[in-house]
Amino acid sequence: MAMAAALMLLRTDAPDSLSIKHKEQVVESVNRADFQVPALPLIDMDKFEKLLDRLERQIDQPPQNAVIGNRGEIVPERIGYKLDRSRFTEEFYAYFFGSGPSAIEVPRKAIYPRIDSELLAPLRDKPIGHYVTYFNAGNKNRSHNIALAAKAINNTVIFPGETFSFNQTVGMRTLKKGYLPAPVIVRGELSEGVGGGICQVSSTLFNAIDRAGLKIVKRYSHSRHVPYVPPGRDATVSWGGPDFVFQNQYNQPVLIRTFAGGGRIFVTISSSDMIEYKPREVPGMSKRLPEEISIETHAQKPKSD
Repeated sequence: MAMAAALMLLRTDAPDSLSIKHKEQVVESVNRADFQVPALPLIDMDKFEKLLDRLERQIDQPPQNAVIGNRGEIVPERIGYKLDRSRFTEEFYAYFFGSGPSAIEVPRKAIYPRIDSELLAPLRDKPIGHYVTYFNAGNKNRSHNIALAAKAINNTVIFPGETFSFNQTVGMRTLKKGYLPAPVIVRGELSEGVGGGICQVSSTLFNAIDRAGLKIVKRYSHSRHVPYVPPGRDATVSWGGPDFVFQNQYNQPVLIRTFAGGGRIFVTISSSDMIEYKPREVPGMSKRLPEEISIETHAQKPKSD
Protein backbone atom coordinates (compact mmCIF):
# COMPACT_ATOMS: atom_id res chain seq x y z
CA MET A 1 0.00 0.00 0.00
CA ALA A 2 2.86 2.37 0.86
CA MET A 3 4.55 1.71 -2.48
CA ALA A 4 1.33 2.42 -4.38
CA ALA A 5 0.87 5.65 -2.45
CA ALA A 6 4.45 6.68 -3.16
CA LEU A 7 3.76 6.67 -6.91
CA MET A 8 0.74 8.96 -6.68
CA LEU A 9 1.01 12.58 -7.75
CA LEU A 10 0.92 15.30 -5.12
CA ARG A 11 -2.16 17.51 -4.96
CA THR A 12 -1.11 21.12 -5.26
CA ASP A 13 -4.15 22.41 -3.36
CA ALA A 14 -3.53 20.29 -0.23
CA PRO A 15 -2.32 21.99 3.01
CA ASP A 16 1.46 21.95 3.44
CA SER A 17 1.67 21.32 7.20
CA LEU A 18 0.50 18.42 9.34
CA SER A 19 -0.23 18.53 13.07
CA ILE A 20 0.30 15.22 14.87
CA LYS A 21 -1.58 15.05 18.17
CA HIS A 22 -1.53 12.83 21.23
CA LYS A 23 -4.29 13.28 23.82
CA GLU A 24 -5.34 16.47 22.02
CA GLN A 25 -1.84 17.97 22.39
CA VAL A 26 0.35 18.62 19.34
CA VAL A 27 3.49 16.47 19.69
CA GLU A 28 4.90 17.02 16.17
CA SER A 29 4.34 19.56 13.39
CA VAL A 30 5.73 18.59 10.01
CA ASN A 31 5.86 20.14 6.55
CA ARG A 32 5.29 18.19 3.38
CA ALA A 33 8.33 19.70 1.66
CA ASP A 34 10.63 18.39 4.44
CA PHE A 35 9.64 14.79 3.62
CA GLN A 36 9.65 15.01 -0.18
CA VAL A 37 12.44 13.56 -2.27
CA PRO A 38 13.86 16.47 -4.32
CA ALA A 39 12.22 16.80 -7.76
CA LEU A 40 10.09 13.68 -7.20
CA PRO A 41 6.60 13.10 -5.70
CA LEU A 42 8.04 10.55 -3.25
CA ILE A 43 8.47 10.40 0.53
CA ASP A 44 11.99 10.51 1.93
CA MET A 45 11.85 7.24 3.89
CA ASP A 46 14.91 8.02 6.04
CA LYS A 47 13.22 11.15 7.39
CA PHE A 48 9.94 9.29 7.80
CA GLU A 49 11.61 6.52 9.84
CA LYS A 50 13.19 9.16 12.09
CA LEU A 51 9.73 10.71 12.57
CA LEU A 52 8.36 7.30 13.61
CA ASP A 53 11.23 6.86 16.08
CA ARG A 54 10.58 10.29 17.64
CA LEU A 55 6.89 9.53 18.01
CA GLU A 56 7.60 6.17 19.63
CA ARG A 57 9.82 7.83 22.24
CA GLN A 58 6.96 10.20 23.11
CA ILE A 59 4.00 7.82 22.77
CA ASP A 60 5.14 4.36 23.83
CA GLN A 61 4.25 3.46 27.40
CA PRO A 62 5.13 -0.01 28.71
CA PRO A 63 2.47 -1.98 30.61
CA GLN A 64 2.83 -2.47 34.35
CA ASN A 65 2.09 -5.78 36.02
CA ALA A 66 -0.11 -6.01 39.07
CA VAL A 67 2.06 -6.29 42.19
CA ILE A 68 1.65 -6.83 45.91
CA GLY A 69 2.39 -3.63 47.82
CA ASN A 70 4.32 -3.13 51.04
CA ARG A 71 1.18 -3.59 53.15
CA GLY A 72 0.07 -6.75 51.36
CA GLU A 73 -2.43 -4.98 49.13
CA ILE A 74 -2.68 -5.66 45.38
CA VAL A 75 -1.62 -2.69 43.27
CA PRO A 76 -3.62 -3.07 40.02
CA GLU A 77 -2.02 -3.54 36.62
CA ARG A 78 -1.80 -0.76 34.03
CA ILE A 79 -2.29 -1.19 30.29
CA GLY A 80 0.55 0.06 28.10
CA TYR A 81 0.43 1.58 24.62
CA LYS A 82 2.57 1.44 21.50
CA LEU A 83 2.56 3.51 18.33
CA ASP A 84 0.58 1.74 15.58
CA ARG A 85 3.16 2.20 12.84
CA SER A 86 1.03 0.65 10.11
CA ARG A 87 -2.01 2.88 10.72
CA PHE A 88 0.12 5.99 11.17
CA THR A 89 1.92 5.26 7.89
CA GLU A 90 -1.42 5.04 6.07
CA GLU A 91 -2.63 8.32 7.56
CA PHE A 92 0.66 10.09 6.84
CA TYR A 93 0.60 8.94 3.21
CA ALA A 94 -2.96 10.21 2.89
CA TYR A 95 -1.82 13.62 4.16
CA PHE A 96 1.34 13.68 2.02
CA PHE A 97 -0.50 12.98 -1.23
CA GLY A 98 -3.27 15.40 -0.44
CA SER A 99 -6.24 13.14 0.28
CA GLY A 100 -6.10 13.17 4.08
CA PRO A 101 -6.65 15.73 6.87
CA SER A 102 -4.01 18.22 8.01
CA ALA A 103 -4.25 17.05 11.63
CA ILE A 104 -4.24 13.47 12.91
CA GLU A 105 -4.38 11.81 16.34
CA VAL A 106 -1.55 9.34 16.84
CA PRO A 107 -2.95 5.79 16.47
CA ARG A 108 -1.91 3.45 19.29
CA LYS A 109 -2.06 -0.25 20.08
CA ALA A 110 -2.89 -1.41 23.61
CA ILE A 111 -0.24 -3.62 25.24
CA TYR A 112 -1.65 -5.71 28.08
CA PRO A 113 0.43 -6.64 31.14
CA ARG A 114 1.53 -10.20 31.72
CA ILE A 115 0.28 -10.30 35.32
CA ASP A 116 -3.12 -8.86 36.23
CA SER A 117 -4.86 -8.62 39.60
CA GLU A 118 -7.04 -11.66 38.94
CA LEU A 119 -4.02 -13.88 38.29
CA LEU A 120 -1.94 -12.46 41.14
CA ALA A 121 -4.50 -12.58 43.97
CA PRO A 122 -4.62 -16.38 44.54
CA LEU A 123 -0.81 -16.72 44.36
CA ARG A 124 -0.60 -15.36 47.92
CA ASP A 125 -2.71 -18.19 49.34
CA LYS A 126 -0.18 -20.99 49.90
CA PRO A 127 3.41 -20.47 51.14
CA ILE A 128 5.59 -23.25 49.75
CA GLY A 129 9.10 -22.05 50.62
CA HIS A 130 10.99 -19.39 52.55
CA TYR A 131 14.48 -18.50 53.75
CA VAL A 132 16.21 -15.71 55.68
CA THR A 133 19.85 -14.64 55.93
CA TYR A 134 21.48 -11.85 57.92
CA PHE A 135 23.93 -9.09 57.08
CA ASN A 136 25.64 -6.10 58.68
CA ALA A 137 23.25 -3.18 58.20
CA GLY A 138 26.09 -0.81 59.10
CA ASN A 139 27.91 -1.70 55.87
CA LYS A 140 25.98 0.94 53.90
CA ASN A 141 27.12 0.21 50.35
CA ARG A 142 26.66 -3.54 50.62
CA SER A 143 23.28 -3.08 52.33
CA HIS A 144 22.18 -0.72 49.53
CA ASN A 145 23.15 -3.24 46.83
CA ILE A 146 21.35 -6.05 48.64
CA ALA A 147 18.15 -3.99 48.89
CA LEU A 148 18.34 -3.01 45.20
CA ALA A 149 18.78 -6.61 43.98
CA ALA A 150 16.05 -7.88 46.31
CA LYS A 151 13.67 -5.27 44.91
CA ALA A 152 14.49 -6.39 41.34
CA ILE A 153 13.24 -9.94 41.99
CA ASN A 154 10.34 -8.99 44.27
CA ASN A 155 6.86 -9.76 42.86
CA THR A 156 8.26 -11.98 40.08
CA VAL A 157 5.77 -14.60 38.84
CA ILE A 158 7.08 -17.76 37.16
CA PHE A 159 4.52 -19.70 35.14
CA PRO A 160 4.39 -23.51 34.82
CA GLY A 161 7.26 -24.72 32.63
CA GLU A 162 8.93 -21.30 32.72
CA THR A 163 12.59 -20.71 33.66
CA PHE A 164 13.87 -17.94 35.96
CA SER A 165 17.36 -16.49 35.52
CA PHE A 166 18.75 -14.35 38.35
CA ASN A 167 21.11 -12.43 36.06
CA GLN A 168 18.46 -11.72 33.44
CA THR A 169 15.92 -10.63 36.06
CA VAL A 170 18.24 -8.40 38.08
CA GLY A 171 20.22 -7.17 35.07
CA MET A 172 23.73 -5.76 34.91
CA ARG A 173 24.97 -4.30 38.17
CA THR A 174 26.21 -0.81 37.23
CA LEU A 175 26.59 2.63 38.79
CA LYS A 176 23.98 3.91 36.33
CA LYS A 177 21.43 1.45 37.74
CA GLY A 178 22.17 2.61 41.28
CA TYR A 179 24.58 -0.08 42.47
CA LEU A 180 27.55 1.03 44.58
CA PRO A 181 31.14 -0.17 45.01
CA ALA A 182 31.43 -2.39 48.08
CA PRO A 183 35.00 -2.08 49.43
CA VAL A 184 34.03 -4.19 52.46
CA ILE A 185 32.74 -7.66 51.59
CA VAL A 186 31.93 -10.92 53.36
CA ARG A 187 34.89 -13.29 53.76
CA GLY A 188 34.82 -15.92 51.01
CA GLU A 189 32.66 -13.86 48.67
CA LEU A 190 33.86 -12.77 45.23
CA SER A 191 34.57 -9.07 44.82
CA GLU A 192 32.35 -7.70 42.04
CA GLY A 193 33.65 -4.14 42.45
CA VAL A 194 30.30 -2.46 41.82
CA GLY A 195 27.38 -4.45 43.20
CA GLY A 196 29.03 -6.27 46.09
CA GLY A 197 26.48 -8.18 48.17
CA ILE A 198 24.41 -9.52 45.28
CA CYS A 199 25.52 -13.11 45.95
CA GLN A 200 23.81 -13.05 49.35
CA VAL A 201 20.52 -12.24 47.61
CA SER A 202 20.94 -15.07 45.08
CA SER A 203 21.97 -17.49 47.84
CA THR A 204 18.94 -16.61 49.98
CA LEU A 205 16.70 -17.05 46.93
CA PHE A 206 18.31 -20.41 46.10
CA ASN A 207 17.55 -21.82 49.56
CA ALA A 208 13.93 -20.62 49.43
CA ILE A 209 13.50 -22.09 45.94
CA ASP A 210 15.14 -25.36 46.96
CA ARG A 211 12.91 -25.58 50.03
CA ALA A 212 9.87 -25.13 47.75
CA GLY A 213 11.03 -28.15 45.72
CA LEU A 214 11.44 -26.26 42.45
CA LYS A 215 13.84 -27.62 39.81
CA ILE A 216 17.35 -26.15 40.04
CA VAL A 217 18.78 -25.75 36.53
CA LYS A 218 22.03 -23.87 37.25
CA ARG A 219 23.73 -23.16 40.55
CA TYR A 220 27.40 -22.48 41.32
CA SER A 221 29.16 -22.23 44.68
CA HIS A 222 31.96 -19.88 45.68
CA SER A 223 35.41 -21.45 45.78
CA ARG A 224 35.44 -20.73 49.52
CA HIS A 225 32.69 -21.01 52.11
CA VAL A 226 30.59 -17.87 52.62
CA PRO A 227 29.27 -17.63 56.19
CA TYR A 228 25.78 -16.22 55.53
CA VAL A 229 24.53 -19.69 54.49
CA PRO A 230 25.56 -23.22 55.57
CA PRO A 231 28.46 -24.84 53.68
CA GLY A 232 27.51 -25.74 50.11
CA ARG A 233 24.24 -23.78 50.26
CA ASP A 234 25.34 -20.64 48.37
CA ALA A 235 24.61 -19.54 44.78
CA THR A 236 27.29 -17.27 43.37
CA VAL A 237 26.30 -14.99 40.48
CA SER A 238 28.18 -12.55 38.28
CA TRP A 239 27.09 -10.64 35.19
CA GLY A 240 28.52 -12.48 32.18
CA GLY A 241 29.56 -15.35 34.45
CA PRO A 242 27.83 -17.74 36.88
CA ASP A 243 24.03 -17.52 37.05
CA PHE A 244 21.36 -19.01 39.28
CA VAL A 245 18.55 -20.56 37.21
CA PHE A 246 15.53 -22.61 38.22
CA GLN A 247 12.39 -23.93 36.51
CA ASN A 248 8.80 -24.07 37.72
CA GLN A 249 7.81 -27.66 37.01
CA TYR A 250 4.58 -27.37 39.01
CA ASN A 251 1.01 -27.07 37.71
CA GLN A 252 0.53 -23.50 39.03
CA PRO A 253 2.45 -20.21 38.79
CA VAL A 254 4.68 -19.34 41.74
CA LEU A 255 5.31 -15.90 43.24
CA ILE A 256 8.60 -14.58 44.68
CA ARG A 257 8.35 -12.00 47.46
CA THR A 258 11.45 -10.42 49.01
CA PHE A 259 12.25 -8.08 51.86
CA ALA A 260 15.70 -6.65 52.58
CA GLY A 261 16.23 -4.28 55.48
CA GLY A 262 17.16 -4.13 59.11
CA GLY A 263 20.06 -6.51 58.55
CA ARG A 264 18.15 -9.40 57.02
CA ILE A 265 16.99 -10.72 53.65
CA PHE A 266 13.72 -12.63 53.71
CA VAL A 267 12.48 -14.53 50.63
CA THR A 268 9.10 -16.29 50.41
CA ILE A 269 7.75 -18.48 47.61
CA SER A 270 3.98 -18.89 47.37
CA SER A 271 1.30 -20.12 44.97
CA SER A 272 -2.38 -20.94 44.80
CA ASP A 273 -4.09 -23.62 46.90
CA MET A 274 -4.31 -25.77 43.76
CA ILE A 275 -0.55 -26.32 43.52
CA GLU A 276 0.81 -29.85 43.77
CA TYR A 277 4.30 -29.52 45.18
CA LYS A 278 6.97 -31.52 47.01
CA PRO A 279 9.01 -29.45 49.49
CA ARG A 280 12.58 -30.33 50.41
CA GLU A 281 14.41 -30.12 53.74
CA VAL A 282 16.85 -27.21 53.80
CA PRO A 283 19.12 -26.31 56.76
CA GLY A 284 18.44 -22.98 58.42
CA MET A 285 20.96 -20.24 59.13
CA SER A 286 22.36 -18.72 62.31
CA LYS A 287 21.53 -15.11 63.17
CA ARG A 288 25.22 -14.44 63.78
CA LEU A 289 26.48 -11.78 61.36
CA PRO A 290 29.00 -13.00 58.76
CA GLU A 291 32.63 -11.93 59.03
CA GLU A 292 33.63 -9.05 56.74
CA ILE A 293 36.97 -8.03 55.21
CA SER A 294 38.20 -4.97 53.34
CA ILE A 295 39.14 -5.77 49.75
CA GLU A 296 41.46 -2.74 49.75
CA THR A 297 43.52 -3.58 52.84
CA HIS A 298 42.34 -7.15 53.56
CA ALA A 299 42.07 -6.02 57.16
CA GLN A 300 39.66 -8.14 59.16
CA LYS A 301 36.73 -6.34 60.75
CA PRO A 302 35.47 -7.37 64.18
CA LYS A 303 32.65 -9.89 64.25
CA SER A 304 29.23 -8.80 65.47
CA ASP A 305 26.31 -10.74 66.87
